[in-house]
Amino acid sequence: MTIHDTHPFADPEPDPVRRLRGRLGGRVALVTAGDLERRAGLTVTSLMVAGGEPARVLVLVDPDSDLAEEVERTGRAVVQLLGWGHRDLAEAFAGTAPAPGGPFRAASFEDSAWGPRLADATTWAGTALESATEVGWSRLLTLVIDDVVVGADDEPLVHRRGRWVRPPT
Repeated sequence: MTIHDTHPFADPEPDPVRRLRGRLGGRVALVTAGDLERRAGLTVTSLMVAGGEPARVLVLVDPDSDLAEEVERTGRAVVQLLGWGHRDLAEAFAGTAPAPGGPFRAASFEDSAWGPRLADATTWAGTALESATEVGWSRLLTLVIDDVVVGADDEPLVHRRGRWVRPPT
């Protein structure tokens, strides 16, 4: 790994839309999908929950990502919210930190009906794919919530303008 004196993903000609999105700040989620044959996961902040019957999670991902492919292959995904202690795991799934053996080896995961679930995630949802469509430069995954567990949320992991934001204590 090379150590830089500047941010390695800094854009010399910043995209104003990307800068706007970065200023929104966002709770960091890990979206995972797969089965015994294949697994994929991605750190995501571009998501929202839409209430209703049934409720849905709307997730924007890179259309060329392994996650988009795996969610479409299996029709299922797990959306889990990360905490402050998951920073290294978030970096591994974002592809910005080394993950020897792959990011799924960086933590303990349990198999579920919706795919691999982070064992120590206190808040998570098991979802089924309703649709996948192109939106701008992203793939919008509309996921129907089949099951949801809401647990303690003492130290949420938040990402804002390219940095982790520690919640006040």
